[in-house]
Amino acid sequence: MKDDYQSVYDVLHRIYQTHRRGHPENSDSKQMCCMWSTDDPPDIIEGTPPFDDIEDAFGISIDDDAALELYDMHLDEAARKIIEIRRTECQQ
Repeated sequence: MKDDYQSVYDVLHRIYQTHRRGHPENSDSKQMCCMWSTDDPPDIIEGTPPFDDIEDAFGISIDDDAALELYDMHLDEAARKIIEIRRTECQQ
């Protein structure tokens, strides 16, 4: 479990760094919301490039509810949520 968490966290962190750098107004707080502009946040976050990259990297689908939940999380919480989403999708 810990190894799974660390590998998910590492990939998520790389995605976070890629998108956060596009918004110089955002600090490196490890908050998922920093992957989008905090000065002018999008009205809809589902289907945006950061979530597209997360879905592609982990082979998951992120619906609107999960997107909103993830947006408000720190990376460590989000990594656990992604593991949960993967498990749920694998059981279906």
